[in-house]
Amino acid sequence: MQTTFLLSFLDVLFFVLHVIIILFNLLGWIWQKTLKLHLWVILATASSWFIIGIWYGFGYCFITDWHWQIKHKLGETDLPNSFITYFFNSVHIPISPGLADGLALGGFVIALAASLYRNIRNWRND
Repeated sequence: MQTTFLLSFLDVLFFVLHVIIILFNLLGWIWQKTLKLHLWVILATASSWFIIGIWYGFGYCFITDWHWQIKHKLGETDLPNSFITYFFNSVHIPISPGLADGLALGGFVIALAASLYRNIRNWRND
């Protein structure tokens, strides 16, 4: 009973954490106060996707991996590779894995470019 409660709590926690990280990756570059932190977080995301992804597959996310381990312990199966696909499907918006990956990569590239631009501009003005 306690184990199921804890796993269910962690499932919700990881879902919320994932949404917060995604929103921060997409929007954190907008505000001056979060600009430097955003660059670190988006570079950590890039490291997971592109460096750790060398061994685990392009786009690997350790948070998704941990979350899916929890979901498997709760008995959930047939989970998609991507949290983005899972999220859209969970709010009843069917989306293909390819489109979800494309949206994730497109949003990531735009946010990274915006963050780099704003951070470099700030460093030059200091």
